[in-house]
Amino acid sequence: MLSRVFNQKPGQRGASGIAGFDWRRYVVYIGFVLLFIFFAVTLRDSGFTSVNNLLNIVRQTAIIAVIAVAVTFVISAGEIDLSVGSLAGLASVTTAMALNQWGLLPGIVVGLLTGALVGGINGFLVTGVGIPSFLVTLGMLGIANGTAQWITNTAPVPISNDLYNNSFGSGSIGPIPSLLIWLVLVAVVGHVVLRKTPYGRQVLATGGNAAAARFSGVNTKRIRLLVLTFSGVFAALGGMLYAGRLHSGRFSVGQGDELSVIAAVILGGTSLFGGAGTVVGTVLGALMIGLINNGLILMGLEFSQQVIIRGVIIILAVALARRDT
Repeated sequence: MLSRVFNQKPGQRGASGIAGFDWRRYVVYIGFVLLFIFFAVTLRDSGFTSVNNLLNIVRQTAIIAVIAVAVTFVISAGEIDLSVGSLAGLASVTTAMALNQWGLLPGIVVGLLTGALVGGINGFLVTGVGIPSFLVTLGMLGIANGTAQWITNTAPVPISNDLYNNSFGSGSIGPIPSLLIWLVLVAVVGHVVLRKTPYGRQVLATGGNAAAARFSGVNTKRIRLLVLTFSGVFAALGGMLYAGRLHSGRFSVGQGDELSVIAAVILGGTSLFGGAGTVVGTVLGALMIGLINNGLILMGLEFSQQVIIRGVIIILAVALARRDT
């Protein structure tokens, strides 16, 4: 029964084209390649394809992608999390404060617990109290940001622990940035969990048809609680990576990231209505946004023009990827 629920989710109905191939499923991949070719040709004299620039794109988008992997599960389950950006800022400062007070391991634990606590509260209010996740996480966005400003008095909290900074954001192994290692690790685990485990199938079933999923024995409340809790944990991890990259915890890091994260998830092919999700697509969606940002900057466009063009490209890609339900 559960397999039938999984196979009938709205995002997959009508997924086969006339010849058995649905090109819309691959819009983000096709778009990524076309954009890369366009910028590579247009900016061939500006160093767009240089190793340093490509690694910069990865560094600039890796944290967004890490957070977006967890939000893929949230949206696939039919929920939304608008608090991830502010929570990243809060976790960055709690981590920095704990590092300075107690050392490396306690600092890491405090950062992750910050995310688990906030994510768990979000999940409880949604599943236990019955408040829509949009409203809960919108309110938590302000609470997390205000708390981060309050406990730091809006001042950055410096981190002098070189092991932490190198491991969480600013270091590298040979030519490979540590941020890329974190991204690959999170993406592989997220893909396997979503596609190869009962938990992942239950997440998709919950978002596809919650009533049918419950009839099949899925504890949909538990699934929704877990996806929001894990979203908090990975938002906190994103904040810890920001802190390591900047060598300080700052309440301002992550502000506005919730929009970039959701854009990456939807651009990558996850259904905004739940029931269909792809971690690989999400990561590519995040990298595609980073590719656009980097290319437009190298083209010398004004910031206002960059915002307009980026918005048009994202809307166009999502519109092309839209399937009839």
